Amino acid sequence: MIKAVLFDLDGTLADTAPDLGTALNRVLEKQHLPPKNIAEIRSVASHGAAGLIKLGTGMQADNPKFAALRQAFLAEYELHFTEQTVLFGGIDEVLQKLAQQNIVWGIITNKPHVFTDRLVPKLGCSIAPAVVVSGDTTSAPKPSTKPMLYACQQIGVAPENCLYIGDAERDMQAGRNAGMITVLANWGYIGAEDNTASWPADYIIEQPKEILELLKK
Repeated sequence: MIKAVLFDLDGTLADTAPDLGTALNRVLEKQHLPPKNIAEIRSVASHGAAGLIKLGTGMQADNPKFAALRQAFLAEYELHFTEQTVLFGGIDEVLQKLAQQNIVWGIITNKPHVFTDRLVPKLGCSIAPAVVVSGDTTSAPKPSTKPMLYACQQIGVAPENCLYIGDAERDMQAGRNAGMITVLANWGYIGAEDNTASWPADYIIEQPKEILELLKK
């Protein structure tokens, strides 16, 4: 029996790509590099700052300049991270339906708490999350199971009674290894090169309202 529905943040619960893109393109402009369009940004947004810097510059993480560019990106993102980010369509209606069924919801993200703590209250969710686990809440982020198990402890729900919904391979890995039911949000930031068929997802859904159908299974 499902007692909790837990979401990844970027690309699953909220469309953060426009603000991520603004930050990336400001960094690229200062480096005299061409900007990236929103489609390119969406395809790698779930890979966070490192993935975006690689997209924009072609640099791997072991490049001596990479760390400084990542810090520059985070500084730019801090200036813009709440400007264009919104919940995906249909998400808030799902949260309301969950509350009506006495099912709690929460967030498990790899986004650092310095952003998460300020962004989540601005998303306009009509039902507040029961738990928010950021990338630095525990000692290791997803695909580690530590954030997943921590969330379960905080809400008092066993992993097998949780749906975990995400749009990245690490989301499915973390959820599966923690014993949760894993759901791939196909509306998320999935790149053309992502082989989602190999990801450990129990279900794949195309729109948020399908979450409610899963509760009946």
